[in-house]
Amino acid sequence: MRGMADLLEKCGVAAVHGHAEAANLVYLALYALQHRGQEAAGIVASDGGELRRAAGRGLVAEVFTPERLAGLPGALAIGHNRYATAGGAGLENVQPLLMQTKRGPLALAHNGNLVNAVSLRRSLEQEGAVFHSSSDTEVILQLAARSARPDLAGSLVEALSLVRGAYCLVVAERECVIAARDPYGFRPLSLGRLPGGEPVVASESCAFDLLGAQFERDVAPGELIVFGPGREERSSFPLPKAAPAPCIFEYVYFARPDSQVFGRPVSAVRRGLGEQLALEQPAEADLVVPVPDSGVPAAIGFARAAGLPFDFGLTRNHYVGRTFIEPAQAIRHFGVKVKLNPVRELIAGRRIVLVDDSLVRGTTMAKIVQLVRQAGAREVHVRISCPPTLSPCFYGIDTPTEEELIAARMSVPEIRMTIGADSLGYLSLQGMHRAVRVSVGDFCSACFTGDYPLAVTDRAALSEERRRR
Repeated sequence: MRGMADLLEKCGVAAVHGHAEAANLVYLALYALQHRGQEAAGIVASDGGELRRAAGRGLVAEVFTPERLAGLPGALAIGHNRYATAGGAGLENVQPLLMQTKRGPLALAHNGNLVNAVSLRRSLEQEGAVFHSSSDTEVILQLAARSARPDLAGSLVEALSLVRGAYCLVVAERECVIAARDPYGFRPLSLGRLPGGEPVVASESCAFDLLGAQFERDVAPGELIVFGPGREERSSFPLPKAAPAPCIFEYVYFARPDSQVFGRPVSAVRRGLGEQLALEQPAEADLVVPVPDSGVPAAIGFARAAGLPFDFGLTRNHYVGRTFIEPAQAIRHFGVKVKLNPVRELIAGRRIVLVDDSLVRGTTMAKIVQLVRQAGAREVHVRISCPPTLSPCFYGIDTPTEEELIAARMSVPEIRMTIGADSLGYLSLQGMHRAVRVSVGDFCSACFTGDYPLAVTDRAALSEERRRR
């Protein structure tokens, strides 16, 4: 459940090259990636002569009518689902961004967050660049457009050599698509093949299933793949190498359970997190209940390792939209109640283990604990399948500021009292890495440790922007 989320989604990108229905296929890929951003969506397609763009606020199915898709002909297309992690929510920030350059039209879609975009933007503006959005993505586009290199790949490499941060990009000109991933590999990006062999790129492999495409491999950290005219395809590693630091929170929550990211199936990893949590934080209880939908795989793993029954003691209303009308007379905890309802016959008189993937501000969990108590639970034991979230993310997740993170301000006993649970247990950092089967340092865990693998150049400016949102 993320309608009242403390951690908000990032973005999803997709691209298809060499298929007559490229825009329709990108639309389907974005539909599968809807969980990565529900604020806005856009597609740019090329018929070899002109780049056409359709974009708008809302969910994919709301933005793209059959008529709008029919206006996007051509054999290549790129697309984007947006959740704003940098820049405002205005239409000017909806991606893909499209710009006319001296080499012709250029479009770009970006998942991630640049940590030196503020500094680069100021420098470009001093040199006369005119920005049309407040998104950090336009910094990359402006740098590529100003490059003197004769080809798109060279211009993009020149731009990427100046930016720092997290980026998975799909870039398009009239006959060419490029996919690129930053050298740290913070965010996931996958390469697949349609039945005819045409390449498709998407943030997660779950998009390939809807398209009938075959997952081929991850786009490697630091890799740039050019899909040119015909079947031309070139891979290179033109940027300085870095120690890969993929985001471990993709496993904890963000990626869809049916995806494979960073080389492992997400659902299996999440069940493993729950199993490890049960070993580290056991509870004397009668029933394991997940917070739907985010806590389901971890709760299954917890129940299996603990030898406890598992059941859906909370029912989620899947038909609640992004907004809803609250009653004039306030109903206590209405926002939670409209989305979750306890199953009283499962909960009443029993000791409940409530499992979720994360606990960030603590306000939502406090309301859920109270709901479960009101349904008659004798005890409520909260278990979280990751460590305490201590630090904000600057690599593409819209986390609260450090002052808003409950674990940065309170001890575990204090948090337990605040949310009203009988006990509270987090998975340890070592246990999380053990469950993912990696060593500490193989993944970015900055949100749990404050140890950022890439220095955040514009941290003060980025933090201030986050406070304003």
